[in-house]
Amino acid sequence: MATRKGKVITIFSTKGGVGKTILTLNLAGIYSMLNKKVLIIDLDLYSGGIAVSLNVDPSNDIYKLVDDLDNGRYTEFKDYVSKYNENIDVLSCPLDPRQGNKINRNYAEIILVNAANRYDVVLVDTAHILSDINLTALDKTDDILLVLSNDPIDLKNMKSIIAIFKDSEIDNYRIVLNEAINTDKDFFTTFDIKNIIRANIDYTISKQFHMHDIDRYIANGKIPVLDKKIQARKKRDIEKLKKMATRLLVRKDGDKHE
Repeated sequence: MATRKGKVITIFSTKGGVGKTILTLNLAGIYSMLNKKVLIIDLDLYSGGIAVSLNVDPSNDIYKLVDDLDNGRYTEFKDYVSKYNENIDVLSCPLDPRQGNKINRNYAEIILVNAANRYDVVLVDTAHILSDINLTALDKTDDILLVLSNDPIDLKNMKSIIAIFKDSEIDNYRIVLNEAINTDKDFFTTFDIKNIIRANIDYTISKQFHMHDIDRYIANGKIPVLDKKIQARKKRDIEKLKKMATRLLVRKDGDKHE
């Protein structure tokens, strides 16, 4: 692991619908704008949406990679990824969700090491469950982004996850409050949220970054932050996202969550 070139960032949440996948896509877009080579790994093995969101039609996927490794047919890592643009590649979740159960967690670290040796940034989108393969990704990543919303169930679940992380001495996580999702839910103040989860909020995606036409971008396979209209309308928020992305790259491995 010491010889790795790239930074591995895993995006995790405790429930669906908090904007985790959109954040992953926008981060990929930001790093692409910074001229970084990016790989998005879709570890939501049963209902992943990366390839679908980007209108990528992968000829191979993560199941094919693992199956070929297991049976001595592995060729080159690049043969299993699909290109989105000049800087962004995708390693898709299984095309057949039934194949998700056949992916052994032992290969997760192999995939992450191979990816980090070939890309500047590896973004791992996960399912919102502590499955074996997600636990492996969380254990082998450089940084974890915990995404939460202003939702009572989400906050209670996040409190539990943070407690588990502390008990397990996992401190390479950063908490992202996504106010741009479910903008009608604002019962809790930031102060309330900090008290509920018993942790600080490291980054906030403001309500102003809400995109009422997000479905149109997904339908057209576009990453929002790479669209010139979004860049003009959401300039300030994109700059904040860019600062967050840059800090993650320069953050030292020894930095701890406070």
